[in-house]
Amino acid sequence: MRRDNRTLARFRAKHEQLAELLIHHRPASVTDVNIQAGEDPVAVREVVLPLIEILRRETPLGISVCLGTLSQDHYDELQDAGASIFIMKFECGDARQYEQLEAPGTLAERLRHIRQLAENNWNVSSGFIIGLPGQTPADLLKNLELACSLPLDGCSVSPFIPGEETPLAQNPTANSDWTFNCVSALRLMRPEWIIPAVSAFNLTEQDGYRRGLRAGANLVTINLTPTDVRGDYVIYKRDRFIMTEERVLNAISAEGLAPSKTGLVDFYLGKRTNKAAVGKISEMAKA
Repeated sequence: MRRDNRTLARFRAKHEQLAELLIHHRPASVTDVNIQAGEDPVAVREVVLPLIEILRRETPLGISVCLGTLSQDHYDELQDAGASIFIMKFECGDARQYEQLEAPGTLAERLRHIRQLAENNWNVSSGFIIGLPGQTPADLLKNLELACSLPLDGCSVSPFIPGEETPLAQNPTANSDWTFNCVSALRLMRPEWIIPAVSAFNLTEQDGYRRGLRAGANLVTINLTPTDVRGDYVIYKRDRFIMTEERVLNAISAEGLAPSKTGLVDFYLGKRTNKAAVGKISEMAKA
């Protein structure tokens, strides 16, 4: 989806179209919606904000956003509209590699925004990529250490998938063992975190999604991009494996698990309530 890729038809989905889908046609198992876009302030203003306002009014859905680094005013507007979870991935823990790969801004800027969001009462999730060209085991440790040093409520591990029409198209796909070992390491380091099973797991090996659940992932996602624009929403490859509700529920069941009826927003709210209660008990004990 990078800017210099001229093979895609650029689009902004209409908030009315997305609202119709999510209000009247969303799968029954969906508790939360994540609104994701390129770093586009116009999309925030014209699509995301009105969509959040409609969803807050018409549905019980929890709302998270993944929109890149924005101004403080935009963060405040999104929060006031009803979003409470912000996903901002740091991608890799090495500043030099971050710059070499021409990721947005700088790593330092990315980390500053993550901390700024957490300070302003967002629940923040981040993530990093495994298997980037030139990445070493020491780099993987940097990723894990950085993730655990940040004020996060969750973190994803995404295997590197060589994207079509990119300078890295000829590089190999990430090693699946490295990928799932990092998922397990995060689970052991942060037992309370939300760790998603990402659809790219299935591009590393045949049963990758199920293996991600076994490794410690506890969040599953369903792709609800409208079908008429999905062909130009190329995250990895045009022939990528789309996780439908049926596929997700089958994977959950095959691992002996059951979907939770508690949405992310309620889960985080419960954590905050429990923290406050523990703090109050501690103060009473001191008194």
